[in-house]
Amino acid sequence: MSTLEDDLRRLLADETGRLSAAPDLADRVVRSSRRKKTNRVRLTALVAAAAVAGAVVPSYLIPDPGSVAVQGVGLGGPVGAPEAARPDATGQAVPEPPAIDDFPPTPSPAPDLGDLGDGRAFGRVRVGYLPAGLQWSHTSRDFGDSYTTSWNDDGDKNGFYCVQIFVYEGQAVREVDERVRTYREEKAGKDVTIGDRTGYLLRQWVGEDGLKGTPSLFLGVGEGRTVEVTFSPTFAERLGGDRAVDRELRRIAAGLTAGD
Repeated sequence: MSTLEDDLRRLLADETGRLSAAPDLADRVVRSSRRKKTNRVRLTALVAAAAVAGAVVPSYLIPDPGSVAVQGVGLGGPVGAPEAARPDATGQAVPEPPAIDDFPPTPSPAPDLGDLGDGRAFGRVRVGYLPAGLQWSHTSRDFGDSYTTSWNDDGDKNGFYCVQIFVYEGQAVREVDERVRTYREEKAGKDVTIGDRTGYLLRQWVGEDGLKGTPSLFLGVGEGRTVEVTFSPTFAERLGGDRAVDRELRRIAAGLTAGD
């Protein structure tokens, strides 16, 4: 038995006595390392065991399908205790490690709004004006009390957007109103008047890297309905300056009408 292994066992005994880790953790690591036939692999296993001894915390093990619930030691989160076990070199039963899934469940994608033709009429809003040359992107999303669609240069659903419009209704209106209220308090933009309607104009999501952000205009359209018109930063740059960007945002907003 090497001095390194003796020292490791003493270290683990001290740590596991305080943290309630498995007392035979060092033995299992050493036995496993001997199968590797090289000192390099053995040393890697021993170092890993020392790291485990310093990190273990008590937890309740939450079973996966085909597992049994037991109280034991986890590594910072719930894990499963498999029901089946395999014998090690000494004949002792060593549970198989559970499968680890670090990814949360993927939510189902929101349904789209169907075939919108040129995209100018979607949901309960109609778009009267768009900058020249833009085509419907063939993409849209319907979240119930909010929905959106966009336009780009070539109508390719996999292409980058140029103009995107979000429509908020019901509960979503209160949420977007809160966003605008926060922007006003922070003086992030300015209030504007579009015909007989009031709105808020700003560039959102301005980063510390100096990027100018996403030009956006919030506007009430009809009772209980708010729209958000946005330009991609790349498209905004093509328009040639802040004045041109603001002018085009206002023209789109002025051409928006609400339906039932």
